[in-house]
Amino acid sequence: MKKWWASFSIVLILGFLLGGAVVAKNSDIPFFKALTGDSKIQSVEASQSKDSSAATASYQPMNVADMVEKAGPAVVNVESQIKVSSGVDPYMNDPFFRDFFGNNFSQPQSRYETGIGTGFLISSDGYIITNQHVIDGADKITVQVPNKKSKLTAKVIGQDSELDLAVLKIDGSGYPTLSLGNSDKMRVGDGVVAIGEPYGLDHTVTTGVVSAKGRPVTIENRNYKNLIQTDAAINPGNSGGPLLNMSGQVIGINTAVNAQAQGIGFAIPINTVNDVLSQLMSGSKIVRPYMGVQMTDINQDVISQLNLAADTTGVLVVKVLPGTPAAKAGLTEGDIIKKIDDKTMTESTEVQNYIESKKVGQRISLQVQRNGNQAGLLLTLAEKP
Repeated sequence: MKKWWASFSIVLILGFLLGGAVVAKNSDIPFFKALTGDSKIQSVEASQSKDSSAATASYQPMNVADMVEKAGPAVVNVESQIKVSSGVDPYMNDPFFRDFFGNNFSQPQSRYETGIGTGFLISSDGYIITNQHVIDGADKITVQVPNKKSKLTAKVIGQDSELDLAVLKIDGSGYPTLSLGNSDKMRVGDGVVAIGEPYGLDHTVTTGVVSAKGRPVTIENRNYKNLIQTDAAINPGNSGGPLLNMSGQVIGINTAVNAQAQGIGFAIPINTVNDVLSQLMSGSKIVRPYMGVQMTDINQDVISQLNLAADTTGVLVVKVLPGTPAAKAGLTEGDIIKKIDDKTMTESTEVQNYIESKKVGQRISLQVQRNGNQAGLLLTLAEKP
C-alpha cells in the first residue's frame, strides 16, 4: 500500500510539472516565464520595450543647449550694402570752378550704408530664407556661414515685399540645414527659441513662449496680418532668423520687435512661408488678385459720423483707386460691402482673405449698400501691382 501511494505521488508530481510547463509556454504570467526560462519571449519583450522607448524619445522636446548646438551651424549672418550717395563735390556744379580747376579735380565717390540681419539655410546647396527688408535695395549681399573663414557673396533668387520674405543663394554644397515645422500646431504657451545676430553679435540665443497667434501689425508701411507673438527677445539684427519649437524645427521667421513694449516680438509663421516658398525659390513673381479699395470696419464711431442705422453691418469703402477693378465695376467711396458671392462680410480682414483666396481674372459679385439702397455689382479681379 505504501509502495502504491509512493508511486502515485511521483506520477502526480511529474504530471503537475509537465502540465505547468505547457501552461507556462503559453502564459503571459511573469512567474511562469521565469520558471520555463523562455529566452525567445524575453528577447521579444525586451526588443519591444526598446523600440517603445526610442519612439517616445523621438517626440521628446530637445534640451535647449543641444538644440542650439544642432541648429546653430545653419544660421547665417546676412550683410547688405546699399548705395546712398554719389559723393559728388558740390563745387563741381559751378562752371567757373570747373574751368579753373578742370573736370578731374574731384571724382565722384560712392558711399554705402551697411545693414545686418540673419537668415538660415534650408537646402544643402545654399538656399537661404531671410526677411525682404534685410536685403531691400541692396547693391551687394554677403553671407557669413558658421565655420567658414570668409564671407560668401549671395544672390537674391526671389523676394516678396508684402510678406517680407526673401530667398538668397550662395555657391557651394554640403551646407547644414534646418527642418521646417508646422506653425499651425503651435499653441499659446508653447516654448520657442530664437537664434540671430542682434547688433552683429554672432549667434545670440533667446528663449520664451508663444504669447499669441494671428497678430496684425503695421511696421513702416508693411501690413503684417498673421504674426506669431513671442516674448523671446528679438533685437535689431535678429530679423530673418529662425524661431524654433522645442524639437528644433523652424516655426517662424523673426521679423520685428515692439519698441514701445518690453518682451514683445513677432515672427512670420512658417506655414505662410510654405505657401510661397516654391515660387520664391524658382524666382517667380508672386501674383495676387486685388480689387483696388481702401476699407474700414463699421463700428459705433463710423455709424455716428455717417448717420447710419444703429444695426448697420458690413465693410465701409473709404477710397477707390482709379483704374482698378473696383473703379471699373462702379464701386464708390461710401459704399458698404455687405456680401461677396453670397458670403456675408462684417470685417475688412474677411474681405481681404476672401479676395486672396481667388485668382486673377476671376469674377466676383458684390452686394453693397449705397445711400440706404441695395445694389449688385460684378467685379473682375486683376493682378495686384
